[in-house]
Amino acid sequence: MNDSLEGNGKRAVGRRAILIAGPTASGKSALALDLAERRNGVIINADSMQLYEDLRLVSARPSAEEEALVPHRLYGILPASSAFSTGAWLSLASRELDAAWQAGRLPIVVGGTGLYFKALTEGFADLPDIPEDVRAGARELADEEGVTGLKSALAEAGDAEAAAGLSDPQRLARALEVIRATGKPLALWQKEQQSAPILTDEACDRFVLAPPRPWLHERIERRARLMLSEEGCEEVRALLAKGLSGKLPAMRAIGVGEIGAYLSGEVEYEQAAIRLTIATRQYAKRQETWFRNQMAKWQRVDPSTELDTNALL
Repeated sequence: MNDSLEGNGKRAVGRRAILIAGPTASGKSALALDLAERRNGVIINADSMQLYEDLRLVSARPSAEEEALVPHRLYGILPASSAFSTGAWLSLASRELDAAWQAGRLPIVVGGTGLYFKALTEGFADLPDIPEDVRAGARELADEEGVTGLKSALAEAGDAEAAAGLSDPQRLARALEVIRATGKPLALWQKEQQSAPILTDEACDRFVLAPPRPWLHERIERRARLMLSEEGCEEVRALLAKGLSGKLPAMRAIGVGEIGAYLSGEVEYEQAAIRLTIATRQYAKRQETWFRNQMAKWQRVDPSTELDTNALL
């Protein structure tokens, strides 16, 4: 990164940014904090679950102490009762990027939600609102029949391209929602509505954390135990007490169902820890697949080694 120093000693970053993606438990937040402290940075959240105020420990949001060290933006800004789209995140993130640049700070966008990064760097198609019954039907099909069922339903609905070209359950479900609601394939909507990227390749340094699998699995297991701590259980207990729909994104976060089963006495502590560990590993694997397929040109960084952050940029 070609930063220069201003007269006050701060780095003049222009309209540049650092992007840090990676699977859950890979150390993204710690790396972002280190870089922000060294580079007069502002950390901007790109993780869909860390948007929710009810899920600090369960979603592994930075602690209050960490947030006090450098500015953190878009963390804990939503109630669990709300849903949030990629387009809505992009609008807020764009605003935070502008604010950071105007303040002479370096924005550091960090998280595990691949769609957010894709929208930021490749442009975004402003898709129509999907009726909740259509969205619920696609999610139910995904839960019951998985990728095979989604592909079959997509082909039947008239979007053979998405059925043949997609393999991620979330993206397949999204394509199914769109064609069922509008009668138009997702690819056609994207072609007609695609906006310009907010950050070009030349305007940012892009990193994907790619840790060795055993190292990541050990950290995931430790996180599962932390989520089952008294604080984590109390967080989930308070969330469940609100009586919200189980179809809301916050209620579908990894940890809510598993800890809820433990709190209700459905499973013992060890079984809950195993369930949490397995679910988180599966999620990390899906994230890694996304990053490998969608972010092939991003620089890979192994967080299991001692990183020289100055050498990264």
